Amino acid sequence: MRITCPICGARDSREFSYRGAALALDRPDPDAGEDAWAEYVHLRENPAGVLRELWYHEAGCSAWIVVQRNTTTHEVLGAELAAEVAR
Repeated sequence: MRITCPICGARDSREFSYRGAALALDRPDPDAGEDAWAEYVHLRENPAGVLRELWYHEAGCSAWIVVQRNTTTHEVLGAELAAEVAR
């Protein structure tokens, strides 16, 4: 799989580290209890299809990148710098 880094251009995915879905997670309060924290840390949706993901260009420019990728086919549909993504 190839990912196009907005800074470095097309690169092999082995240069990047996958960091998870690029979405805001509701972090529990520090005193929320073990169940709330276990759910926050371990339970995530795993949808099939197009998803926005956060990747780190570890073996390149060290940029954080939001990659739009089809999780079924692994087709990369686009990538942009995380710092430039509208929140």
